[in-house]
Amino acid sequence: MSQLTFYTNPMSRGRIIRWMLEEIGVPYETKILDYATTMKGAEFLAINPMGKVPAIKHGSAVVTETPAICAYLAETFPEAGLAPKTDEERAAYYRWLFFAAGPLELALSLKMLKIEVTAESEKSLGCGNPQTTLDAVAQAVSASRYICGERFTAADVYIGSHLSFGIRFGIFEERPEFTAYLERVLSRPAKLRAEEIDNTAQG
Repeated sequence: MSQLTFYTNPMSRGRIIRWMLEEIGVPYETKILDYATTMKGAEFLAINPMGKVPAIKHGSAVVTETPAICAYLAETFPEAGLAPKTDEERAAYYRWLFFAAGPLELALSLKMLKIEVTAESEKSLGCGNPQTTLDAVAQAVSASRYICGERFTAADVYIGSHLSFGIRFGIFEERPEFTAYLERVLSRPAKLRAEEIDNTAQG
């Protein structure tokens, strides 16, 4: 098996990828980078010119961008069962993985930065009205046990992480639909292991 190296900082979106790595259950090396130094150093900039984490290196292959890493790991290690298996699952998987990477991520950023979206400006935004974005997610997570149906996938790692972060820090309002969904996904053993590892690394 090719060496799998994970570049992260425990105070970053790397927590999402830590969860994914614990879900797939394969050995990996962790390199924790500092925002002010090693993340901007020549060695890591050769991995990601943006100087941002997370990133992974699998053999000679480099993958950056959190949703791309989630999808790559799910497809590269199919024995973990985190990639879609049916056409119906695949449709929901790509729809909601990219929805979270686009509208949901943008809605999170706008609300976190307290940027008011006017009726005029929402026409130009990928998320439109942030509340409409959250309404769509609430409907999706309450329609079935997981975002793609009755089976947990990498899309749940990504969606669940965003919802959890947004609610934990008061950026997204709590809703019964979110609470029920997060109770299912955040209680997974891999998630609990990932949290323990990152919390210990954070100090």
